[in-house]
Amino acid sequence: MAQSTQRKSKLLGSGDIVVSFEFFPPKTDKMEETLWSSISRLAPLRPEFVSVTYGAGGSTRERTHATVTRIIRETDLKPAAHLTCVDATKDEVDAVAKAYWDEGVRHIVALRGDPAQGAGTKYVPHAGGYQNAADLVAGLKKIGNFEISVAGYPEKHPESASIEADIENLKAKVDAGADRIITQFGFDNTYFLRYLERARAAGIWVPISPGIVPIHNFKQVANFAKRAGASVPSWLARRFEDLDEDSATTHLVAAAVATEQVMDLVDEGVKKFHFYTLNRADLVYAICHLLGLRSAKVAKTNADAA
Repeated sequence: MAQSTQRKSKLLGSGDIVVSFEFFPPKTDKMEETLWSSISRLAPLRPEFVSVTYGAGGSTRERTHATVTRIIRETDLKPAAHLTCVDATKDEVDAVAKAYWDEGVRHIVALRGDPAQGAGTKYVPHAGGYQNAADLVAGLKKIGNFEISVAGYPEKHPESASIEADIENLKAKVDAGADRIITQFGFDNTYFLRYLERARAAGIWVPISPGIVPIHNFKQVANFAKRAGASVPSWLARRFEDLDEDSATTHLVAAAVATEQVMDLVDEGVKKFHFYTLNRADLVYAICHLLGLRSAKVAKTNADAA
């Protein structure tokens, strides 16, 4: 009998995999407590960066700025601030970017953003504003030497006319100066791998990290996916069937599903992952542990013992 090839995911060690984490700014004191507990839990895993989302409303923008600046002041993490074109002039967006630069932020996640009237409505650029994400990327590069990440959509953006048009838009963002692509989360790895092939064939060679979202609540995440244009396979729904009132089993199943997904991607050669944490650390931490990541404290203890 021929000897089977050892899966790459079975041989992972510390340093083989690079991760980043996404958080959203808290709306209440309780949510803020949860956020900072999650950041404290995940920080020892030494992510490449952590990003903070950004909404169309003024209060959301202020909360994003407050969260990002606190990360800079109170942690050793490298924050990436989300920035959109929505409902703002170029001068207003530039002012936010310059304020981030002055605070020490050197990484921006540049997004067009959802229409101000809500997802599903037609996007209309603000008068005097940036037209789209590629335009925003070019504008940010004029302000400072930001590292810039942009969004990718393995199942295409809901507003794109075709996969081909979506790839053309992606290339425009990279040609404008984007340094990295973070994809919308998905559950079927086939979409990501095909997307990666299409991007490379189009001459897009910047790193492309798959977005991973652990499923703390299946109905909630399924609704997120629907709005984002990401499919929810029938086999995935089946795995969470009849678990609406059973959070303990839901978490066990979620850990198994997400681990299976990332390990399969590792076997396909993927080494960078972006986790949509939903401001919760438990499942993300467990998955990262399985990916070979260890906390800085544990790593230091092991080094001292040696």
